[in-house]
Amino acid sequence: MNIALLMIDIQNDYFPGGKMELEGALPAAKKAAALLQCFREHGGRHIHIQHESRKPGTTFFIPGTEGIRIHDLVAHFEGEPIVHKQFPNSFRETDLLEQLQNWEIERVVICGMMTHMCVDATVRAAADLGFKVTIVEDACATRQLVYKENIVPAQQVQAAFLAAFKSYGTLMTTEEVISQLGAEKIH
Repeated sequence: MNIALLMIDIQNDYFPGGKMELEGALPAAKKAAALLQCFREHGGRHIHIQHESRKPGTTFFIPGTEGIRIHDLVAHFEGEPIVHKQFPNSFRETDLLEQLQNWEIERVVICGMMTHMCVDATVRAAADLGFKVTIVEDACATRQLVYKENIVPAQQVQAAFLAAFKSYGTLMTTEEVISQLGAEKIH
């Protein structure tokens, strides 16, 4: 089966010192780095997805800032595909679908940030487009949310979205994905 790794928005603004720090960003990025290394070593297809905020009043992922850069743990190497997006759904107004179709990809392995926003929108879109989806649960990070007077801790946000992803794909840990890919042939 042709597989591609989608690494969503693992960018500096989500890390300590960034403009939209997430809880668990560093551990999630380390897991994503292990996945990326596995795909690189085995010649697997992988795509970095980078959010660029262009709306007036935007406070993070501003073009030309250090915060927009892909984090060093999962650094984008010259020649590797990169998709630039402006919406949570990585397929919206980008060439992501075309790239995956050109590679005849059937399954996408998804990790990244924020679980409740861009990862969520991309997981749902990928499933709707007919891809077999694997979400790497320990290679994603999010933050607390506020609804009315309720503060929803990041751990609960993460758990709720991961639970919902079961309707769209398979949840696996980084180690499980790497083990499975070792047993299969990555194309």
